[in-house]
Amino acid sequence: MAATPVLAGPRPAAGARFFCTAGRGLEPFLMREVRARLAATQVEYISGKVFFTTCSDLNMLKKLKSAERLFLLIKKKFPLNVPSVNKGKIFNEMQNLVNDDPESWLNAISIWKNLLELDTKKGKLSQRDANPLKRKVEENDIINPKKLKTEQMQELQESRECQLEKEIEEETPEQDFLTKREKSQEAFQNDVVKAGDTQNQKDLTFRVSCRCSGAIAKTFTAQEVGRVIGIAVMKQFGWKADLRNPNLEIFIHLNDVYSVVGIPVFRVPLASRAYIKTAGLRSTIAWAMASLAEIKAGAFVLDPMCGLGTILLEAAKEWPDVYYVGADASDSQLLGACDNLKAAGLKDKIELLKVSVIELPLPSESVDIIISDIPFGKKFKLRKDIKSILQEMERVLHVGGTIVLLLSEDHHRRLQNCEQSSIPLNSDLRMTTDELGIEKCLNPGEKTSIPETVSSSSEASNQEGLDKMLPFGSLVPVECYKVSLGRTDAFIYKYRKSHSFGL
Repeated sequence: MAATPVLAGPRPAAGARFFCTAGRGLEPFLMREVRARLAATQVEYISGKVFFTTCSDLNMLKKLKSAERLFLLIKKKFPLNVPSVNKGKIFNEMQNLVNDDPESWLNAISIWKNLLELDTKKGKLSQRDANPLKRKVEENDIINPKKLKTEQMQELQESRECQLEKEIEEETPEQDFLTKREKSQEAFQNDVVKAGDTQNQKDLTFRVSCRCSGAIAKTFTAQEVGRVIGIAVMKQFGWKADLRNPNLEIFIHLNDVYSVVGIPVFRVPLASRAYIKTAGLRSTIAWAMASLAEIKAGAFVLDPMCGLGTILLEAAKEWPDVYYVGADASDSQLLGACDNLKAAGLKDKIELLKVSVIELPLPSESVDIIISDIPFGKKFKLRKDIKSILQEMERVLHVGGTIVLLLSEDHHRRLQNCEQSSIPLNSDLRMTTDELGIEKCLNPGEKTSIPETVSSSSEASNQEGLDKMLPFGSLVPVECYKVSLGRTDAFIYKYRKSHSFGL
């Protein structure tokens, strides 16, 4: 009997080029993640975006945790030359993003469609194989038809009873929360498959989404840019514009540093987690903090100010074989955390305690890793001094253990007992020279060198940042990152405990 063919995962063509958007300051985390998770090559960044080449399938691309959105790259160029008077010239340059190299557009569309079509086929095959009522009978199997029918009816009845019990136990909003995202992406992929069946892609519909900043934004609105690009696309490829429900979205970002054109791979952003019911801390920030902690199997991980539990959720999804404890003094926060754990199916993985962060009911040096977002802003006012909080964390952490904290600039000033922050606002303190050049990113095929003075000054500045992060008791600074939380900035600090508390 011939073996049943196995459908491979949806893989892009060799050398397919992608980019992800990321919150400011998270680019180093995303660069490390695509290398480790996707075996990506040609990994480069410009502010807010990370570019890479990979042959990973769509299922692996979905697993990126530090990215906001994922795009298939069409074109990446230096910024448009914005003249002071002649708008016609700049309109022509915008149209050249389409007309100069239409082949790159068609290649990107082909890769994009293959990704989604193969993912759809794989999903249908998995559903067929998973259905016990449609299992294939082997040639050597001897089956009693009546017995088979009885077994099938029993299986069907058990399946229905299990589903009914599940529906009774779970709340309807949680079900809707999990299925809306899946249905949105499924409809998106079905539309793409239908569009791909048409000859010469003439029935493909599209919409242009623009983001402009810098000099270009002072001269043109995003709507004007979108209209110019849209007209060029219609003339070049014959596609139809559809602002409400297009098959294809074209994303364009123009600023003073670069011009980027891409196609969103997923309708729902990667940062919108299906397993988080109520969002607290931004999921990408939470995952970055957990990844920085270097969690190992069997570790005891504590978040003594867990809030809605976002950090622990992100950690438990990525590193499941760990003992997690979340603590908080707020009943409302713990109730929200409990709902999140239930929705994520992690209620048995994470223990929640109602305790004060300065009175943790844990023995000294009993915790391996502490990860916490220290609350700040108008909504949260710490009644206890930040130093008291860190002293209690330091007490329960064992020697060699790690603390990763998200702190405001005000928290930092309190720790350093000075009026202004003394930590330079650099990103990765271990950034390599290859990760610094914008010119190299915009022209990956060209050999461009970075002056040694730039590299040496950056390394000196990073070392200065570490030197100015003064130890707190037994906590020795290891790394520091400035990250954006939207309207405000914060700092991710990593400390390691060097000796016993109080010595």
